[in-house]
Amino acid sequence: MDVELPELPFPLRTYGPDGHWSYEDGVLTGWASARQDLFVPPTGESLDAACDAPRLLGAPEGDFQLMARVTVGFTTAFDAGVLHVHVGERAWAKLCLEYSPDVPTVCTVVTRGHSDEANSFTVDGSSVWLRVSRTGRAFAFHASRDGKRWTFVRLFTLADEGSSSAALVGFMTQSPVGEGCVVTFDHLEYRDAWPDGLRDGS
Repeated sequence: MDVELPELPFPLRTYGPDGHWSYEDGVLTGWASARQDLFVPPTGESLDAACDAPRLLGAPEGDFQLMARVTVGFTTAFDAGVLHVHVGERAWAKLCLEYSPDVPTVCTVVTRGHSDEANSFTVDGSSVWLRVSRTGRAFAFHASRDGKRWTFVRLFTLADEGSSSAALVGFMTQSPVGEGCVVTFDHLEYRDAWPDGLRDGS
């Protein structure tokens, strides 16, 4: 299913399980069902590596920033709302607001064959602003408690120049061990430029 949001200059398509995506009055809503996740354990192959989660992704051109306020209806550990970058079956990244495991936390996962995982900072409440940016083959993750001052979270690459420029970017929901959760994305904004500074709050 194709979805067009007025805030974004590129269309989105659904991937993975049905996320029951909807958009109304500037708010994008998606649902994760029970035990849906996207993670390839670094400790070795397991059934978990075959999991999938609802994604709504599109292909921006050139340098960009995509940002949104993410609100998660937390019920169980590791429920999360995600900004997602995808360049291949085993080459993708997640910037999450996640119950990790019992406190809302900004965390990241970068997968190059297998996934790594790192927590950044905790959040009071169930909302935070997230931002993914790209220039050339480099991606950056930032998060903000107020949507104004941004905290640098991660800088990384996923693949070669060609693959990175063809990356799919967008939204994801997950509930790896729970019975599901709802996630909303609002205050959506797109800019066709790399941030002025990665570590100066801009």
